[in-house]
Amino acid sequence: MELLLPHLWVSIVDGSVPANVCVDACLTLRNAYGQLGVRAELQPVDLVIRSRNGDRIRYGSLKPSWTGTSWNGHCVLVLPDSGRIVDATVEQFDEVREIGAGPMIGKVALSVDATQDGGLMEPGAQVVLQRGDLVLTYTVAGPEALASILDHPEVVAHADGHRRTGVNVASLALAALRGEGVHERAVQAPYPRLRALLRAVGDTAYEPDEGRDIRFRLPDTDGHERWLRLDEIPLPPATPAAWPRS
Repeated sequence: MELLLPHLWVSIVDGSVPANVCVDACLTLRNAYGQLGVRAELQPVDLVIRSRNGDRIRYGSLKPSWTGTSWNGHCVLVLPDSGRIVDATVEQFDEVREIGAGPMIGKVALSVDATQDGGLMEPGAQVVLQRGDLVLTYTVAGPEALASILDHPEVVAHADGHRRTGVNVASLALAALRGEGVHERAVQAPYPRLRALLRAVGDTAYEPDEGRDIRFRLPDTDGHERWLRLDEIPLPPATPAAWPRS
């Protein structure tokens, strides 16, 4: 499931948005993961891509900044419970896009504190991943870089949109996880909220409404059947809340 969401996001946008929307992608996917009970945290990074002949190209910054509504940096998601790093927009970089393997999803070979708030990795820590003949070295930026994203008026203004889109991406992922050969693995995932949602939706129908929000045909809290968004579906009281939690 951790691998499905970024690939699903890429297939949905399918070139309809600029490639360098790492902030929008990460905030959308953070909400999508969170709806399914997976904690995902934004992590600004500096990225160096080294080719087989030793050439190096640097993207992002350890001290990113904004120019109007454009953020001059690069960011990824960290999934602390599964120890993964997710770079959904890595193919904005020409060298990586030529390989054509989609989002970068790799294991974090570092200790990550799943109970810690905010940035989850120590500033200066590095994650090295391979993509074809390329070596990608991600260097973690400090808390000031994270604050430069989360506190910016552009991000605050679009918070509801990121959440809404994230809920829709999670809805499509949940529908896909009901498929034959996939469902059995999905219900074994270590995420109680995901398992509760899979039980709740079963094989019920789903479709987009006039606002393009995905809705499932299910009973509401009063037992009346109607079309519900993923975040409106009644779940057992003991079900963990969606992330992020404030």
